[in-house]
Amino acid sequence: MNKNLELKLIEIFCNCDDFCKNFEHEIEARLIPSTTKSFKPKVPCGLAISEMMAIEMFYHLQGSKCFKYYYTFFVEVHLKEYFPGLPCYNRFVQLKPRLLVYLFCFIMACRLGTMTKTYYVDSSKLVVCHNLRIHSHKVFDGLAKRGKTSTGWFFGLKLHLITNQFGEIVSFFITPGNIADNNLTLGVKLCKGLCGKLFGDKGYISEKLCEALAQQELFLITKIKRNMKNKLMLLEDKMWLKGRGVIESVIDLLKHICDIEHSRHRSPVNAIVNILGGLSAYSFLDHKPSVKNKSKRFRDYLTFNNLSIAV
Repeated sequence: MNKNLELKLIEIFCNCDDFCKNFEHEIEARLIPSTTKSFKPKVPCGLAISEMMAIEMFYHLQGSKCFKYYYTFFVEVHLKEYFPGLPCYNRFVQLKPRLLVYLFCFIMACRLGTMTKTYYVDSSKLVVCHNLRIHSHKVFDGLAKRGKTSTGWFFGLKLHLITNQFGEIVSFFITPGNIADNNLTLGVKLCKGLCGKLFGDKGYISEKLCEALAQQELFLITKIKRNMKNKLMLLEDKMWLKGRGVIESVIDLLKHICDIEHSRHRSPVNAIVNILGGLSAYSFLDHKPSVKNKSKRFRDYLTFNNLSIAV
């Protein structure tokens, strides 16, 4: 195995192991026990939760586009010495739902980006099947919905993201595909605890959402639609708005490098585990897209003049 990949695997495992040692007892204490008669105790596994988390996250960085191929021809061949209690592929897939709570808490507690008061917001579709197979699709029955983006209709889920100017994920939300970007309830939950300036596209234009975010000192800045009146905007805000492509680059990396979107899911829980694993793996990338810093001369010019310009 490549030396860089080996070091990255060790880094991921160490972070996961430290997290599990500190939070495992708290997570177990807050799980709701099952009261059904058919409940069976968990069958012990040869892998610890931290080892399973490392295997799941490493898949999103290793380069494979099929988890079965990755597990069969890479994990079982090259990583057997790192994970002596490695089960077979079918058993590992059965165990993946156990990672759901751990991965979510791991992201929220350890892997979110820095609060910089400059944020970008956007959403992306997560297609679960081709449009021609919508009526015969059963895996996400009741969970996935039809939605529409600038590229057309789709059937699936929607990933809502907020990043800072350094390409770090600050907040995220997964919803059915029919939830609008400017949904008031979604916007308030997504932006909870943030303050500063939030830059988005025209799909986030909403007076109610702007007022709700302004109450927590978070100001939403977007371009205007053709049928709207012109407005004044600080030149500095306009320059930051032009850097909104950073979040589109983040979404592109999540989809094409971290492989959070595919149509081969056979379980909704494992689909969410796959998405959370991709989000966690993204935080371990050494180089993330970011907005290039303005020159010192330009920043001093803006600060001294405090200019505003019409959009």
